[in-house]
Amino acid sequence: MSICGICQSMESDPFQPLETTRLLLRCVDAEDAAATATMMTPDVSRRVAYWPVPFTYEMAVACIDAACERAHRGDALPFAVIEKASGELTGWVMLLRDEDNRRRGSLGYWLGEKHHGKGYMRELAPVALATGFDLLDLDVIEAAVQPGNAASIAVLRACGMKPTGEGMVYAPARERYELCHFFEIQRPHSLA
Repeated sequence: MSICGICQSMESDPFQPLETTRLLLRCVDAEDAAATATMMTPDVSRRVAYWPVPFTYEMAVACIDAACERAHRGDALPFAVIEKASGELTGWVMLLRDEDNRRRGSLGYWLGEKHHGKGYMRELAPVALATGFDLLDLDVIEAAVQPGNAASIAVLRACGMKPTGEGMVYAPARERYELCHFFEIQRPHSLA
């Protein structure tokens, strides 16, 4: 079934949109495919494990389709990050439930190159994490980041994530294992 078929067969969005001062976070949808494919440049792709280049429109549609399906099952929060002022897609944030331990999840994100350096991830990461604890009912959320990605490490630290070690992670986008630093954050006691 195509993304349009999934979206049309679902009665409503799997979660309500969220807002920060400058951004809207809503569920990804079919209209995001073209912008997603265009923004996945070599510079963006080199920092993420699952987004290869070239990243075609068809690949974007398949990715959105899979993300929507997981969201409707209650196993993911795939956010399209929209700049309020322009209405433009700036990137994605994804929270995924761990298949082996349903009380754990992972955070992944990327922004298009022209949106780097604006503080968007620092603005939205705490909101996305809080929503992951709440809507996915997680106890722990982790993230993996390449050692040289100082901007992402700063984002994770700024939203309270603590380093837990390092290890090799398979990056399908490059078909190899890569060293990553792991960070995690526990569910705040006020949400328990």
